[in-house]
Amino acid sequence: MFGVMIDCSRNAVMSPESLKAFIGMIARMGFDTLMLYTEDTYEVKNQPCFGHLRGRYSTEELKEADAYCRANGIELVPCIQTLAHLNGMFRWESVYGGVKDCDDILLAGEEKTYELIRDMFASLAESFTSRRVHIGMDEAYMVGLGRYRSIHGVEERFDIINRHLHRVCDIAEEFGFRPMIWSDMFCKLALNQDNYYAKADPEEIRKAANLPENVSLVYWDYYGRDEKRYEDQIRLNQAFDREVIFAGGAWTWRGFLPDNDVAFSVTEPALEACRACGVDSVFITLWGDDGGECSRFAAIPALLEAAKAAGRLSEETAEKLFPKEKRDAFLLCEKLNHPCGARDLGGQSTSKFLLYNDPFTGLMNHAVPKGADAFYRTVLKELRAAGRELFGETETAPEPAGSASGMEEDLCGAAELKTFWEAAEALCAVLSIKSELSVRTKQAFRAGDRDAMREIAERDYPEALRLLKAFHKAYQTWWMTENKPYGFDVQDIRLGGLMQRLESCRERLCAWCAGTLSEIPELAEEDLDTDGGTFWYRIASPNVLSHMLP
Repeated sequence: MFGVMIDCSRNAVMSPESLKAFIGMIARMGFDTLMLYTEDTYEVKNQPCFGHLRGRYSTEELKEADAYCRANGIELVPCIQTLAHLNGMFRWESVYGGVKDCDDILLAGEEKTYELIRDMFASLAESFTSRRVHIGMDEAYMVGLGRYRSIHGVEERFDIINRHLHRVCDIAEEFGFRPMIWSDMFCKLALNQDNYYAKADPEEIRKAANLPENVSLVYWDYYGRDEKRYEDQIRLNQAFDREVIFAGGAWTWRGFLPDNDVAFSVTEPALEACRACGVDSVFITLWGDDGGECSRFAAIPALLEAAKAAGRLSEETAEKLFPKEKRDAFLLCEKLNHPCGARDLGGQSTSKFLLYNDPFTGLMNHAVPKGADAFYRTVLKELRAAGRELFGETETAPEPAGSASGMEEDLCGAAELKTFWEAAEALCAVLSIKSELSVRTKQAFRAGDRDAMREIAERDYPEALRLLKAFHKAYQTWWMTENKPYGFDVQDIRLGGLMQRLESCRERLCAWCAGTLSEIPELAEEDLDTDGGTFWYRIASPNVLSHMLP
């Protein structure tokens, strides 16, 4: 297996037309497998609330995608969850409260839980011809500590998960499926250690393990640049005496833009380690954390490099699919994440936190690079020139999504790439005035400089708002080209909230300049070097925006 996994669970569910375009692309690159990561975004018979209003794929849509994959030499594999990561489903508390342990975790040992899982597999069996299935089982750290504990008392989490895994694998076998699981949670509990990457005694692993015969282990790692690290962890997984599959990452999960350069640096050593350890099944993940903000098509350069590193694609064919000068031009958009030479700020997406950094509270002011506005003005000129080279005049309306865009001689013919690029240009334009807006606002306020503040309030805030509205429009066009419309309501709420925030802050600044407002307490607060993050709610405000744990 040499595949790609696309995340369709973080609000961005690819439209059937766009999915076909993507299938055509990866088939031409030498991939033979596509996984759809769907937590609750696929139709399950007997479960009308499962994925309701989330853009779930219908059975007919999945059948059509499956047939299209087979016609292009691709195996379409379901990738679901059967223990944790079901917070979307648990939104319907009155329906699924009886099968909830705590957080987003199913209640193990409860027969109604296995009735639900049986419904899941019945739907998968109808929708997919493949009999591979990924059943998740990762990050269930609080398993057994909620309702399970109230019913059964205190038990070892490993024993709870292992019994549950056996039940799920038995159900999978009833429908002819061969399951695989993410191995990190299982390894941590089996070895009784929090650090998945710590060294372990293989003999102790064999003693601890009691895995079902029909399960495979997926070792995921998106961060290592050292081949030995990968080899050590592959050997650890192989000690469980089951098939080991490797999952790498295309770095699409940190905001609006991909990090293809990071993906390049981690993929080659990972694939070399797979060769050395005899692992011949690999897939590359395209996660969409925090709202599915990034286009999957934007990761095409990373997928091309992975295909070359795996020996599935020659340099000559890669050049035909995406000529080097075009690839280099396309990668310019990633400059938005590296203003003034900044490379990595604790895993944060720089362009995202500069966009959502509040004008008054300025949680991320400590990380705003000096000269960022000017940097983005320069990059915007580069992007506009590169965009004309890549796609022609950007005002031209793109072709409808999926209209043979995966089959063009040159992958730049895809409408999804063009609309993504236009959104990146529009984002860069916003950042050319928004990046340092909070810093400049606070400086003028603390200096008591009403003339400087008046200029900021009357010139910069309206211009930032104008450019933000243009970005929202371009981003909406990209989203509707690539995805179903469901989920864009979250982007409307975030970007619309920022628009209103700019307007209300501007009004207070004007009142302060006029002397009708004596104080703006947020601007008087000291900027601290605080934890940021890639998640919107941790960037936008220090106040409570969600009941969910970080």
